[in-house]
Amino acid sequence: MKKTKVVCIGEALIDRIRNDCNLGFTDFLGGAPANVACALRKLKIDSMFIGRLGSDNFGKNFITQFNQLEVNLDFLQLDNDLSTRVVNVDRDRSGDRYFSGFEGSPNSCFADEAFSKKLIEKQLLNLEKFFLETQYLVTGTNLLTSPISKETIYFLLEKAKNFGIKIIIDLNWREVFWDYSHFSSEISGTARVNLIKKFLNHAHVLKLAKEEATLFFDNEDPLLISQQMSKKPDVIITDGKKPVAWYINGFKGTTQTPNSKKIVDTTGAGDAFLAGLISKLISSGYPSNEIEIEDCVKFACACGLLTCLGEGAIEQQPDYEKVNKFLGSLIS
Repeated sequence: MKKTKVVCIGEALIDRIRNDCNLGFTDFLGGAPANVACALRKLKIDSMFIGRLGSDNFGKNFITQFNQLEVNLDFLQLDNDLSTRVVNVDRDRSGDRYFSGFEGSPNSCFADEAFSKKLIEKQLLNLEKFFLETQYLVTGTNLLTSPISKETIYFLLEKAKNFGIKIIIDLNWREVFWDYSHFSSEISGTARVNLIKKFLNHAHVLKLAKEEATLFFDNEDPLLISQQMSKKPDVIITDGKKPVAWYINGFKGTTQTPNSKKIVDTTGAGDAFLAGLISKLISSGYPSNEIEIEDCVKFACACGLLTCLGEGAIEQQPDYEKVNKFLGSLIS
């Protein structure tokens, strides 16, 4: 059986993005794993999202969006007591975005923190059937802030390994998740880093930003980072509009990123990049030489850039035809 599906596990949340004057805001559907699941569908890859949402209007909006894109929701959990997480995205004096906290009282508990292993176990046979067709499992590190969701993601990783599924981890360090969590706010910075680095050892492919590479590995060389980890994973390091550094299938290099003066909002760019990369790995096969790697990364970079040309992560994600048209315009 050919494996062509991708399972994305983690948080789906609302990005409440402040306007340029910080006087008003607009709500957008977001959350890295949810973004990747949606971006994959636009790139003609079958995806499933597994996570937990509140049974509120935000949760209903997510379900509508997922259904429109035909993201599989067979294992989505809904919480009648806890709400969908809303992240406040503010702007500093230079206009750059930063995460300033969450809607709700300090140490509020959100639905994604109650992501339940027991509910997964009740549907385990159905999940295992889906895993038979799954090539990649994608997740991040924000689920580690709650012992409940942490137990669930570790459980799913172990199950995935039994089916030969490759694990892709986007580090996606968001300190605000740890600072505001009822469960993890008292955990020291060093302990947080150690918890995350232990989790990263499950990765076959690790994507991280340059500042994350420095913080967690004291290094910006993807090969040296790979060598620090038990599975010696492939490592991709992004750095905004600067070149992407990579160590993939034994090859090491960098790829220039396309640029545009029309960038509006960088929210979700990294998630679109990751979805673009995964779509190429599935449609074209795992790259076996530097030319094929360059082709995969250029496609991923185009997905990331095109997502920045408007507001919101999911709304602006490009489809397969739009990416290829953009890449063709760079050549002509």
